[in-house]
Amino acid sequence: MKRVVVTGMAGISPLGNDWASVRAHIESGRNCVVRMNEWDKIEGMHTRLAAPAKPFELPAHYNRKTTRSMGRLSIMATLSSEWALAQAGLLGDPLVKSGQMGVSYGSSSGTHDSVADFARMVFNNSTEGITANTYIKMMGHTAPVNIGVFHGLRGRVITTSSACTSGSQGIGYAYEAIHYGQQLAMVAGGGEELHPTNSAVFDTLFATSTRNDEPEATPRPYDAARDGLVLGEGAGTLILEEYEHAKARGAHIYATHPNSETMAIAMQLALADAGLSPQDIGYVNAHGTATDRGDVAESQATASVFGDKTPISTLKSYMGHTLGACGALEAWMAIEMMNSNWFAPTLNLTQIGEGCEGVDHIMGEARSIDCEFIMSNNFAFGGINTSLIFKRVS
Repeated sequence: MKRVVVTGMAGISPLGNDWASVRAHIESGRNCVVRMNEWDKIEGMHTRLAAPAKPFELPAHYNRKTTRSMGRLSIMATLSSEWALAQAGLLGDPLVKSGQMGVSYGSSSGTHDSVADFARMVFNNSTEGITANTYIKMMGHTAPVNIGVFHGLRGRVITTSSACTSGSQGIGYAYEAIHYGQQLAMVAGGGEELHPTNSAVFDTLFATSTRNDEPEATPRPYDAARDGLVLGEGAGTLILEEYEHAKARGAHIYATHPNSETMAIAMQLALADAGLSPQDIGYVNAHGTATDRGDVAESQATASVFGDKTPISTLKSYMGHTLGACGALEAWMAIEMMNSNWFAPTLNLTQIGEGCEGVDHIMGEARSIDCEFIMSNNFAFGGINTSLIFKRVS
């Protein structure tokens, strides 16, 4: 069995596109939620709230030829992967194209505008607007395919599409590929682009926040006054690498990573897989969608494993629920917090809601915690649950 380490991390998010910007925004005590006035034309949809990713510039080599098969999702995923490879010192390294490096990446779906192009074909009986690349943009595995082609990866290509756990599953499968000796390194993570159809999914379930005139006050995870989630967008990438290989080339190691999966059972399995007890975990980055039942179920599951001894908070209170990206973005940001001994509070949590008690919520202000292990949890439709544990490298 091989030891796995994190040697590169990067992301595009509503909070910013580098850790300094992300932390500064969190410290400001403001969220990234805005009113989407262009959604006013959508009859029957209640929410008007979302958290778009911060703007980013594409380098010159992202030209018409190299991006013709990419929608916004794949562009964010490919660019964040380039940044992560550069941080790991592997951009342009022979390892990337050797077949010993693969990609494991997820999203809830592909580019929605391309889905709409095929829908128009059905209703209009015409292929107008459909090109050779329309399906590549639309397909569920568009992100890992485009990452692989753009960067010349020749190792394993693994795609995950499990809603909110797409990104964390991508990291988990990448870990297993290295842990069991199948690859030396993996590009891992997840992404999601913002589109009103994503919000409509949750809107029909009455699970979206409708505080349309006070975006600064929502979402409110675990709070008694929470009224639903807000969706965001982005892409997060971790470079996972076999420890001895990373050590031999002098790579900076950000964290090491054991993993496993099913709410309280997922946490217990992750602890068992890592050979740890609940007392070893210094912080839990919680899922925290601000939905009525979801927050209660998660709080009770977390309390059953950790009691009220382990501090928790959720970054979704700042940047919304980025769906397929959240597992990767939150893992990146949680590792950065661990390495800073600084953990953000849950924003807008002023009065703990009924059923959300019994855990140590970080509220009001950031907390200084010196810990060796953290856990990052994400839970999705259909009982697909993930818990990732990261260890700080001294």
